[in-house]
Amino acid sequence: MVMDFILQKSELRNLAEKVEAGQRLNTEDALQLYRTPDLNAVGRLATMVSEQKVGNQASYIVNRYINYSNYCILSCQFCSFSRKKRNDDGFELSVEEIVTKAKESLKLGITELHIVGGLHPTLPISYYTDMLKALKAVDSELKLKCFTAVEIYHLARISKKTMPEILAILKEAGLDSLTGGGAEIFEKSVRKAIAKGKETGQEYLDAHRAWHQLGGRSTCTMLFGHVETLEDRINHLSQLRDLQDETSGFTGFIPLPYQPENNSIPVTHPPTGNDILRTIAVSRIFLDNFDHLTAYWVGLGMKLAQVALSYGADDLHGTIVEEHIFNMAGADSSKGSTEASLKKAIIEAGRIPVQRNTFYEPVRERTGKSPEAPNDSFSESVLKNNLASA
Repeated sequence: MVMDFILQKSELRNLAEKVEAGQRLNTEDALQLYRTPDLNAVGRLATMVSEQKVGNQASYIVNRYINYSNYCILSCQFCSFSRKKRNDDGFELSVEEIVTKAKESLKLGITELHIVGGLHPTLPISYYTDMLKALKAVDSELKLKCFTAVEIYHLARISKKTMPEILAILKEAGLDSLTGGGAEIFEKSVRKAIAKGKETGQEYLDAHRAWHQLGGRSTCTMLFGHVETLEDRINHLSQLRDLQDETSGFTGFIPLPYQPENNSIPVTHPPTGNDILRTIAVSRIFLDNFDHLTAYWVGLGMKLAQVALSYGADDLHGTIVEEHIFNMAGADSSKGSTEASLKKAIIEAGRIPVQRNTFYEPVRERTGKSPEAPNDSFSESVLKNNLASA
């Protein structure tokens, strides 16, 4: 691929030549990408990398989020989601309630349930295994993407098992994929400032390594725009890239902009649109061993997520239906999107929409339609009915 005019005239020409030659960027290169004033040139380079991997396509998934409980033994400074038993707005779903939500959503064509919650103080391990088994009994083809790394360590503690043992138990019960949540920033001092008491960055990586060694796949994240430095971000990306070199178990990377409301971190300048787009672009260029990068529309807003498709992102995530964690932190977005809206956003960005599954693979529906064929079963009216019961 020949560099286009923007990159030829940019101070990033040397980096563009490295990328074009298939050479890996180092941390100093990543800092240069962050510090160059020419955001459009960084975005163009990221787009070049993305198009080398997926062409002109952008994907989405028809899924539903379920938070089984927001009761949590931790009190992470950045978290607006967790509650204690004494709080009036705490909640806890039974397995039967979760199954009901799954059955409702299957009628709408979902292929994945994304399930996470707080570190519940009293729920036994049987609650989690029974939930997975019950959901698989509803539909064996439904993919269950559940639990963050810190939830895995919590379940290991309450069951008196090792972390790898609990992962094997959950896999046997029906777990298909580990979620990427909880990575935050790996740097110890930052983690202490925003999530004291949570698992360490190394423990996060160890949990995903163990899951990959069991043959599992997972996504990974980075929460940025609070008290970390650019060097902290790049160190975080470097550790993810190293683990991907080792296991090849990550399906995609999801950068998450910090949401400043309803928590105790004094951040006066949360991430701007410029910073968000630059971080997406830098991540796409630096993470050369990742095939996919998701612009998480719930955290970005659909309009900025749409723009991110021209800054290295190749995925908009999913329909979601109900989302509590970012919404309770002040994210300026609805709780769900229709499939039609996701496809429209992708088409308007000049990309070809492709429905994907949990592992970022194109979906062929059971009716035999191609992944590009319309499926607007997530109508606005049905979404409103689901939200009313959420």
